[in-house]
Amino acid sequence: MILKGKTWKFGDNISTDLICPGRYFHLRSNLPELAKHTLEDADPEFTKKMRKGDFVIGGKNFGLGSSREHAPTIIKIAGVAAVIAKSFARIFYRNAINVGLPLLECDTDKIDEGDELEVDLSKGIIKDKTKETEFKVPKLPQVMINILNDGGLVAHITKHGDFKIE
Repeated sequence: MILKGKTWKFGDNISTDLICPGRYFHLRSNLPELAKHTLEDADPEFTKKMRKGDFVIGGKNFGLGSSREHAPTIIKIAGVAAVIAKSFARIFYRNAINVGLPLLECDTDKIDEGDELEVDLSKGIIKDKTKETEFKVPKLPQVMINILNDGGLVAHITKHGDFKIE
């Protein structure tokens, strides 16, 4: 799976509250509307500036806080291709894969906002087309690639009738 897009950079400790502001919790049954507020408290213009297929770049501990699955879900609905960060909160990581949002761990210090990336999830390679550099990152396990290719865990189980580790 190859993804291409522009980067939008955020810092360390981007919480689920920054991703999915609590004041919009009443919209949780209307996820497309809630997605319009993705990362609004970290960058009020984010959803207006980003384009489908772009990347969110984070620092350490991206997705910390509550275990609400709305946070990775609205990132995906907003059109983000993947989140690349130094590290992720464990529950956010699991929820993201389960909803079909790719995550990659990488030292993001050399990636700047606005860089154009090409990401090969299967090979674990991030190419910064702007800087003509390449990063090797841990490849996602094949089972996670399968889940992502199917659109998330529910779609994967629906398609295959059961959860199978391959």
